[in-house]
Amino acid sequence: MSIFKILLYTSMAAALTAIAVPCPGAGKESGPKPWTVVIDPGHGDHDPGCVASDGKTFEKDIALDVAKRLGEKIERIKGTKVVLTRTDDTFLALSKRSDIANSNNADLFISVHVNAQDKGSAATGFSIHCLGPSSRKGRDTFNENFNICKRENAVISLESDYKTSYQGFDPNDPASYMIFSLMQNSNLSLSLQFADDVDTAMRKYSSITTSRGISQDPFLVLVRASMPAVLFEMGFITNSKDFEAMTSEEGRDKIAEGLYQAVRVYKARTDGEAVVEEKPKPEGQQKPEEPVQAVALPAASAVRYGTQVIATGKYMAPKDEFFHGYVPVDVPRGELHRYIIGVSEDLSKAREENKKIKSFFPDSYMVIIEDGKTSLLK
Repeated sequence: MSIFKILLYTSMAAALTAIAVPCPGAGKESGPKPWTVVIDPGHGDHDPGCVASDGKTFEKDIALDVAKRLGEKIERIKGTKVVLTRTDDTFLALSKRSDIANSNNADLFISVHVNAQDKGSAATGFSIHCLGPSSRKGRDTFNENFNICKRENAVISLESDYKTSYQGFDPNDPASYMIFSLMQNSNLSLSLQFADDVDTAMRKYSSITTSRGISQDPFLVLVRASMPAVLFEMGFITNSKDFEAMTSEEGRDKIAEGLYQAVRVYKARTDGEAVVEEKPKPEGQQKPEEPVQAVALPAASAVRYGTQVIATGKYMAPKDEFFHGYVPVDVPRGELHRYIIGVSEDLSKAREENKKIKSFFPDSYMVIIEDGKTSLLK
């Protein structure tokens, strides 16, 4: 490699690292800062992304639909703000996408994509990627991830001034990726934690449950992000089962649900407290809501113990599949419903149930129920 290239990559690394630091005062708002998630639907407009064999199903449309569904779910969480980098069929430069996250002082950045296999249709499943040099865990894995990076990073060639903006970076030249080994990502630990949350939640809630794992890879869309960030490939448009999941209403909603559950777990862990959902805002003329019928507490005033799994302004039926077969106890407080499962007067039994419940609800916690009120069990 020439001295010129080495100097070029070194200067790029320094420049990119500097760009990743938000300017003082960026994204300041009056009052308490909302916990902000920026969702980035990949591609758009004349950049369709991956294209299905039918020639009319595009990655850009699937990514946008899932991103919107995810945004609507996250907005139910009290104290959150959601920003989409695009809300319609618009083209955005890679650098602009993370700049939007920085300007909004985001706490989390999620770039949503669809995968494809050049030959054959056997490849299936989702994968999660954090910024870094590709790890060589195996030739096949390395080549696969490098090919994904080349495809996603090649989008810069659609930008009119990309040679200037990216200082000569060539997405097809392996030597260009040297810069990523020179960069230090201060948010890597949290990014990997969230990636692990996504991996766990997708296996439980999504319509695509096969995991291809978590890896560090040199994606340009993540370079400028000054917060924990991941690039999520939801499945393969070239695989019939993945394609079916990504092109059905129910399938896309379940993919968004998997991501949403990961966001819930991540937020609860970083905040150190359970996530509280707010009552959804009415949209237009809606039918009156089903009257709230709490799962009745026994008349006895004995102290009981259980695991609180959700606090929400929305009524949830006792047989809702969300509760995984448990019969919930609803302890209303104001407009909120606190749903508690695994309830028992025997603390040891409640603790045993809590261990099982934790596998479904990692951010849940044990409470004491007394006189129609709950308190945290310490």
